[in-house]
Amino acid sequence: MSPDEAATTQDAVATGTDDGRSGAAPRLRDSTAPGLPVFLSTEHWSLLGTRSMTWSEVMSRITIYLTVVSAFLVVLVLTVQKTGFGTPFRVLAIGFAAAALVMGSLTSIRVDLASREDADLIRAMNRLRGAYVELAPELAPYLTAGTTDDAAGLMQTYTLGTRRHLVLHIVGSTTFFLTTVNAIVAGTLGALVASAVGGGPTAMTIAGVLTGLGYIGVHLEIGRRLFTPPDAARAGPSQPRQASTRQASTR
Repeated sequence: MSPDEAATTQDAVATGTDDGRSGAAPRLRDSTAPGLPVFLSTEHWSLLGTRSMTWSEVMSRITIYLTVVSAFLVVLVLTVQKTGFGTPFRVLAIGFAAAALVMGSLTSIRVDLASREDADLIRAMNRLRGAYVELAPELAPYLTAGTTDDAAGLMQTYTLGTRRHLVLHIVGSTTFFLTTVNAIVAGTLGALVASAVGGGPTAMTIAGVLTGLGYIGVHLEIGRRLFTPPDAARAGPSQPRQASTRQASTR
C-alpha cells in the first residue's frame, strides 16, 4: 500500500466512511476466519464447565452446612435427655445456634455470589447463541434458550421458554431456601437469648419472629443490591461490537 493509500484509509477509519467497512459493526456471517464455529463452541463448553463446577461446589457447601445443623440438633437432644432444659442446655443451644447462623450466613453469601455468576454465565452463553443465529439464521426456530443477554433473554434460558412469574422464580430458588433456613436459625437464637435473660413465652415469641423476619429483610436487600446491574440496561450481543467500532473510529 502506498503512503497516499494508507493516509486515505486512515482518514476513512477516523471519519467512519470507509464504504461501511469501518463505520458499521462487523458481521460474523461475513467473516472469513477459518474454524469460527469451533471457536464459539469451545467457549460455550468452557462456560458450561465453569457453571457445572460452580454449582457442584455450592451444593457441597450447602450439604455440609445442613449436616452440621443436624448434628447440633442431635447433640441438643442428647443433652436434654441428660440434663434437662436447664442452664447447660441453654448455654449449649445458644452457642450452637450462633455457630450455625454464622456458617449459614457464609454459605448463603457464597450461594448469592454463585447465583450472580450463574446469571453472568447464562448471559455469556446467550451471546454465543446469538452468534450461532447470526452465522446460521435458519437455526433460530430450533433454539429453546435465549439468544440475547438482556433480562428477557436471561429469563427465557432459565425457564426454557415457559411463562413463569418472577416471584415464583425467586421463592423457588436455592438462595431463598437457604435464607429461610438461616432465618429459622436466627429466630431460634433470638428466642433462646430472650429466654436466657428471663423473658416469658410472649417475649420469646416476639424476639424470635422479629429476629427471623429481620434476617430475611437484610438478606433480601443484600440480594437486591447484588443482582442489580451497575448499568441501567443491558444490550444484546451487538453492543460490544458497536462500542469497539466507535472506539476505532475515534482513534
